[in-house]
Amino acid sequence: MFQVRVTVRGYELDSLGHLNQAVYLQYAEHARWEILRAAGLTQEKLLSSGVAPVAMETTIRYRRELRAGDEVDVSCEFQWGDGRTFGVHQEIRKTDGILAAEVDGLGGLIDMKTRKLVADPRERWKAITPDPATLGL
Repeated sequence: MFQVRVTVRGYELDSLGHLNQAVYLQYAEHARWEILRAAGLTQEKLLSSGVAPVAMETTIRYRRELRAGDEVDVSCEFQWGDGRTFGVHQEIRKTDGILAAEVDGLGGLIDMKTRKLVADPRERWKAITPDPATLGL
């Protein structure tokens, strides 16, 4: 499973000293871009291919608090099905394995010219990604 390590920084905390809720989304976004990079797909290459990923829905389930200095591993796993959308499941875990949060998203791949979702995102990802196996393809 793909994952990236992040250290919680002091300026990311809320008034209670916990990781701010919006930062969980930033960590998840960071991991999504990193898995694409690991698959050989840079942002520039993605955009030059005429498509871009879009987030359509995101759900966060908070399990344990995070504080400044905590190190976490943020995973990223694409879930492929039929149709114009795909799922992304992510877990944010402390390095001792404790689950701090789960992030589940529904995404699509938008054609930059038509501004519509591509009909088969799985096949389009395969066509433009140097290492599609990293994305579970």
